[in-house]
Amino acid sequence: MARKLPLSASMSQIPKLLILVGSPRRNGNSATLAEAVKRGAEAFGAEVALRHLDDHITHFLRDCRACRCENGECSIDDGFRDLFFDDFLPADGVVFCTPVYWYGVSAQTKAFFDRTFCYYAASYPDSAEVIRRMTRKRIGLVLASEETYPGASLGIIHQIQEFARYTHSDFAGIVRGIGNKRGEVAQDPGGAIDEAERLGQGLFVRKCSDYRIDTERAGGVW
Repeated sequence: MARKLPLSASMSQIPKLLILVGSPRRNGNSATLAEAVKRGAEAFGAEVALRHLDDHITHFLRDCRACRCENGECSIDDGFRDLFFDDFLPADGVVFCTPVYWYGVSAQTKAFFDRTFCYYAASYPDSAEVIRRMTRKRIGLVLASEETYPGASLGIIHQIQEFARYTHSDFAGIVRGIGNKRGEVAQDPGGAIDEAERLGQGLFVRKCSDYRIDTERAGGVW
């Protein structure tokens, strides 16, 4: 049974989840897992937007000093700005869904992270507000790969961990599905589809902890 609201006071009454698919294949394994996350989040009661990065990003990051408009806006004319301001910044949680390409995220996914720089850099007039809205989200990661070797995804996991740390966000969970042909992840004996649904369903209520030596904790465990 889906676990419902209420949520923390810092989150929208109905939490907003953005699912970003970094695969160029619309019916591939990353997209299949993303749809499972969506089902789980909707069962929880979240407002969900699922976006394919190919629809919004057609250019890589350039030198902002050379190409920024006089009014401070980014001059790259594609759909990234709308995706960033209309979907990413308002979201309470974001799940990145990407295939494992050469032991890293897809180029589309990496370009998303790179392009955010255009708007949190000090040369953007409203960078302080952008930075405020980039922080304190719930972050999830969904990976699809043919290779089962555990080390194949470690670099990606570390990247997303550091993104979460950098933005004071909570890294709430990881799902890795095994498959190569389109839809093959549905036959993953590890049950990746169900696991992706559980990630979506529990993203906003899972306990997330990142202890430091000086973190206040109950004395009984010490």
